[in-house]
Amino acid sequence: MTRPALAFEKVVCLRGGRLLFEGMSFALGSGDAALVIGPNGVGKSSLLRLAAGLLAPAAGDIRREGRLSLADENAALDRHLTLSHALAFWARLDGSAPGDVEKGLTAMDLMHLGQVPVRMLSTGQRKRATLARVMASKAPIWLLDEPANGLDTASLERLEAAMAAHRMGGGIVLAASHQPLGLADARMIALAAS
Repeated sequence: MTRPALAFEKVVCLRGGRLLFEGMSFALGSGDAALVIGPNGVGKSSLLRLAAGLLAPAAGDIRREGRLSLADENAALDRHLTLSHALAFWARLDGSAPGDVEKGLTAMDLMHLGQVPVRMLSTGQRKRATLARVMASKAPIWLLDEPANGLDTASLERLEAAMAAHRMGGGIVLAASHQPLGLADARMIALAAS
């Protein structure tokens, strides 16, 4: 199996005709983490969307080796399904092994809500469900956009433990956050207003 890798080489990001950043270069390999920081509107979410392949760079190259999973403000869960069924839908698409959904639910303390429709979940529960979806995907590259938003202290500790376990298993974490995430050894990617 190929070891996961994510690399930007002299990437330029334009959104709506506005230059957000240019010359962005970094490389992450197995077990690495990077934390994208900066004020609102400087391109943190855009950087993650570039990494996911949802945006094309205006210039430069992005290399991805290994599957990736993105957790952003869109939960990407069918609001009419129960939480377990909504996660199972993605697990089937991701080719996850039996039991991966339960592991994700357990990791984010959601097993007791498995039969609750997604539309009935609180903001924090939906955020935890989105993170459980990423965990159940078994993707080696996690892209996490403001993953701590809406999380209480116990849920943040669960996220930190999950990220640490993912990295110990050779996974990569690229996160954008205004809040501490327990990634003290992560590479810092600071974006500034232009």
